[in-house]
Amino acid sequence: MYSVLRKALFLLSGETAHELSMDSLGALSRLRLTGLLPKPAQQKAVTVFGLEFPNAVGLAAGLDKNGDYIDALGALGFGFIEVGTVTPKAQPGNALPRIFRIPEKEAIINRMGFNNKGVDYLVERVKRTTYKGVVGINIGKNKDTPEDQAVDDYLYCLDRVYEVADYIVINLSSPNTPGLRNLQFGDNLSQLLSALKQRQQALDQTLRHTPILIKIAPDLTDEEVQTLASTFNELEVEGVIATNTTVSREEVSGFQYADEAGGLSGAPVREQANHVLKLFRERLDSKIPLIGVGGIMSPHEAEEKLRVGADLVQLYTGFIYHGPTLVRQAIERVARL
Repeated sequence: MYSVLRKALFLLSGETAHELSMDSLGALSRLRLTGLLPKPAQQKAVTVFGLEFPNAVGLAAGLDKNGDYIDALGALGFGFIEVGTVTPKAQPGNALPRIFRIPEKEAIINRMGFNNKGVDYLVERVKRTTYKGVVGINIGKNKDTPEDQAVDDYLYCLDRVYEVADYIVINLSSPNTPGLRNLQFGDNLSQLLSALKQRQQALDQTLRHTPILIKIAPDLTDEEVQTLASTFNELEVEGVIATNTTVSREEVSGFQYADEAGGLSGAPVREQANHVLKLFRERLDSKIPLIGVGGIMSPHEAEEKLRVGADLVQLYTGFIYHGPTLVRQAIERVARL
């Protein structure tokens, strides 16, 4: 059924299809019809970051940037939902068009640019959710914030989401905000993580502890992974998400839209994402959990992420191409491990 619906949606622009799909899912939720959707036959709760997840399959950030559809998406069976990326101030993101599909490769290129309604709007949406799973909030910096002032944006968002998030993700790896990826390295990274850790400790004096995770790019050399892992170990980072989208076009060269700027996701990123994930698992302290994301287009590939080192997995492009069936099948597959 979803394959037929997808054909119709793919006749529309990427952003129009996304908005229509999310609005329709939201309407089903408001009408209490999402309960009619098939549910996983088998689930297995897992405890990671000190949090209990109903199952190990989640939704990556980017699909629900403002927290408008948490309940609707939760009804599909996800064990956790990550909303955002959210920034201190609302911003429109990059100019249209900014989503490009490459169906032959089950891939998407996006250059959204952190379009969102601002952190205060998202916080109010999260407060209203009745979803029983885990909710993560992914935070970033505004496009017009200078790189040397980025820490202020992250601290601003951290203060506002800390009480309502089950976990928080520091997005340093989107290729669509100028200068953002520079924050993954050297003194920039150490100073940012130290500032976040200090603020977290201060917030913990009056609020329950909320884990802070770092989301990294797949476009890292083995040496860069080693350096990052050493920094994460030293600063006792609580978790890592591997990985974001890639700027590489090697896997889609020659296809329509391959030369569009933005981050590439879907099947073409799987191999590199898994390589980076595996290296991090080998080089991080065993107490630091990993979330594997990138290129999960089948239940087998969700299982593969766990086998190479992930504690949890996230879907995004695979969900767009294969719909709720992939969610259900992935949950059932990983529950057997």
